[in-house]
Amino acid sequence: MDNVERQTSDIHLFSAPWPLFNRPSIQLGTLKSYLEWKSPQTKVEAHHFYLNLAEALGYSVYQAISEKTWPAEAVYGALLFPGMGEKAGALFRRECKRSPALKGLDFFELTQKVKSITDHYLDNLPLKGALLAGFSICLCQMTSSLYCIRRLKTRFPALPVVVGGSSFAGPSARDLLEVFPEVDFVVLGEGELPLSALAESLSQGGGHACMKGLEGVASRNQERFQGSPPPFHQLEDLANLPMPDYSEYFQVLQGFEPQKRFFPTLLLEASRGCWWRKRQSSGDFKGCAFCNLNLQWEGYRTKGPEQVVREVDETTSRHQVLSLAFADNVLPWGEKGELFQRLQDCGKDLRLFGEVRARTNRPALQAMRGAGLEEVQVGIEALSTSLLKKMNKGTTVLDNLQIMRDCEELGIVNVSNLLLRFPTSDERDVDETLRTLEFVMPFRPLRKVFFWLGLGSPIHGDLESFGIKSVFNHPHYRQILPSGVVDGMRLMVQDHRGDHAVQKKLWRPVEQALRFWQKSYERLQDKDIGRPILSYRDGRDFLIITQRRWKEEPEVHRLRGSSRAIYLHCTTHRALKDILKRFPRLREESVSSFLGMLVDKRLMYGEKDRYLSLAVRVPNSSCSR
Repeated sequence: MDNVERQTSDIHLFSAPWPLFNRPSIQLGTLKSYLEWKSPQTKVEAHHFYLNLAEALGYSVYQAISEKTWPAEAVYGALLFPGMGEKAGALFRRECKRSPALKGLDFFELTQKVKSITDHYLDNLPLKGALLAGFSICLCQMTSSLYCIRRLKTRFPALPVVVGGSSFAGPSARDLLEVFPEVDFVVLGEGELPLSALAESLSQGGGHACMKGLEGVASRNQERFQGSPPPFHQLEDLANLPMPDYSEYFQVLQGFEPQKRFFPTLLLEASRGCWWRKRQSSGDFKGCAFCNLNLQWEGYRTKGPEQVVREVDETTSRHQVLSLAFADNVLPWGEKGELFQRLQDCGKDLRLFGEVRARTNRPALQAMRGAGLEEVQVGIEALSTSLLKKMNKGTTVLDNLQIMRDCEELGIVNVSNLLLRFPTSDERDVDETLRTLEFVMPFRPLRKVFFWLGLGSPIHGDLESFGIKSVFNHPHYRQILPSGVVDGMRLMVQDHRGDHAVQKKLWRPVEQALRFWQKSYERLQDKDIGRPILSYRDGRDFLIITQRRWKEEPEVHRLRGSSRAIYLHCTTHRALKDILKRFPRLREESVSSFLGMLVDKRLMYGEKDRYLSLAVRVPNSSCSR
């Protein structure tokens, strides 16, 4: 029998381009392990196809495309709808003009190469008689997944196709079923329970008519939802969730020529959802105003520390790698970072990445660093307390500066964002941001990102409060998809009519300040690699603070006695009343004057009556003699 016609698995799970190539898909790995655990007689095959494409295109080209949403969607958009090729190519070139790896790349040649690689892969899959094909569709995977689905349906019209993932959560799931007839089912929310129930029903010969009673599954032939979508069908807790199975990813990797193999970063999860995203009494969710990352979850659930540590230990030993990234939207850390204290006891030199809230305290960060956390993304977003309040972050500038300072001191690379052009931003927000930027120059610069309206985000559900007059799919979609598709679907990246021009002009000075911050930080780091820009050394009864400046000689400050003690006490931000309580013999006037002097010298940051010392301690090995 021809290999194309031979069935090898009951269920085939796909992750199409463009996820990061050096990480196996946690969606596929987790669903595969759960489905085979739930139904041991069922064989599941996971296709990390994006890895095959990355190897064929070249890792640098693939990586550059995968880091940009619109170029990634444009490539397969031109293949999915050939009539859109010219517009998609123009979008690709415009978005990639500053990318060294993509600048000058011939879009037509690229798409034809991608088509050849993709078609060859899909045409050689043994799917005849398969029970189900499932696609996990997340960021940058919409057009690539739909192209693959259409290709497979052409060869296997009777093959049931189900999609799920963050790109089709909420109302967009219903629209997909009507616009793309190749899609038979959409999983609403978390995948394990709905997909398992769907597979069981299909294995028993159930057709579309039998799918109406399946929780968490929408069928193309099902009536449109009336009112709110049905509730999610998700695991009550994560305790029984098996570890992800990444065997197919590593099989593909080992099949490459030796010079194209690499040590990947494994993805694991310690929690699902976000504890800050809370359901209100009205039934609506309240969280960060701009965020739509948790539409597929109901509530916040965590694995126990023992379970996470066991998964880390067993997974790293199984695959012989030590780099891990937690896929959590926010890591469960506890007051003292219990999970990471336990990870330290593994006896492995781990390299970890994770996302945390800005109010993660220093003991927890220290535990994370001790366990191997080398890079972190913090939900900073703004350097203005008034703007943070509008964003409903639940944090202040002092919280953000505290964790930026602590990351710098602990040697944790902070790859966080500064969100500009947020609707309703005003001169006060910008002025406060510019003032704060004068104090954060010693720390790793934040990445500039511009506000975009996410479908299903709190701001999307409360347009009037943010001065938004109307919403629609982002205009870039019209350069990738035909009008009939764009007009028939609500897509995850939205745009709006409001104060675009005002916001663009308002935030221009901040953009200039960010460029200076980036340049000065890089130059000072190049001049003295590894040495903090603003640092102190403790002499037990005196303190020496060194303040390095671009194009100027370093300024050195000495603090003695109680001045030293106050500065060290404020390495965690303190209220004035707490400082006075800690040093009862000192007069309030003299303490306030001293704190004001340190703020003027940019050695300390003050907001209302709270203060934070900004200098970080120099490790003993780096001390100059």
